[in-house]
Amino acid sequence: MYTISHVVIAWLTFVVLPSVNGFGYSKREQHLWPQKHKLCAGKLQSPVAISTSKAIPLPLPALEMIGYHDFLPTPQILTNNGQTVKLTVSKNATRERLPYIFGATLKQNQHYEMEQLHFHWGIKNNRGAEHVLNGVRYPMEMHIVHRNVAYSNLSQATQHEDGVVVVAVFFHLQDEHNEFFQALASKLAGVQWARTELPVNMSITLMSLIPSNTDVFYTYKGSFTTPPCSEVVTWIVFATPVPISFRQMNTFRVLSNGEETLGDNFRRLQDIGQRKIYIRRLYSAFSNKYNDSRLNLTNLSWFWL
Repeated sequence: MYTISHVVIAWLTFVVLPSVNGFGYSKREQHLWPQKHKLCAGKLQSPVAISTSKAIPLPLPALEMIGYHDFLPTPQILTNNGQTVKLTVSKNATRERLPYIFGATLKQNQHYEMEQLHFHWGIKNNRGAEHVLNGVRYPMEMHIVHRNVAYSNLSQATQHEDGVVVVAVFFHLQDEHNEFFQALASKLAGVQWARTELPVNMSITLMSLIPSNTDVFYTYKGSFTTPPCSEVVTWIVFATPVPISFRQMNTFRVLSNGEETLGDNFRRLQDIGQRKIYIRRLYSAFSNKYNDSRLNLTNLSWFWL
């Protein structure tokens, strides 16, 4: 029998969010997305299949990640919204500035600040990631969403084609725990139920969640992979996956979407169409073929004519 103290403790542990109009990931439900969100039938949709042999190699500038080595400000908010698990920094957190990125193919003097990160994973180990790399679909993919600081909030940023950068990270399975990932994995039980959120104080850095080798990445123009599928995203997809143990992977598979197990929350592949996918390569002989006048990122073409 529960006492009043038990109820108070439970209320302090997590907050039940109000029900929201969601969307589903079944084949039929995804087919219906464009009926409510016309952009989901657009020509610049994500995710896509990436092939190293078909990507265009360029000696692109590095992706500069400022604040990625610093602990995220606390408290953070861990949320199960029924479609994914999301980590954000509380608006009440005392901070200087959130981590931000620039460089790569991004326009000069444009900075993109972290808004949130979230995950897509499978019920089984042979699926889960949204992008497919060289025919491989990894069991999980993380998206770190960044907003162009020229726009005051994410909603405003989604109205502009240069509004958002999403950094995508694949995960591959191994027997041993990824100790850097354990702080987050250990908190997931606190948001088991759909539409709940939990304040957490994790000593965690973004750098600990991404691959140690960030030299090679793919980049293309696309969209959000969830409705309303706004076509405002520059994607940066790291080639090297991050390890995660089978047990850590299973901590995602005990979560609920409100009716059943939360999982297989990945969008089906979209047609790449006339879009180009670039890969950053740093071979010295290859790089020497280019100079500043030839590799003009200002006029970089993202589409085949």
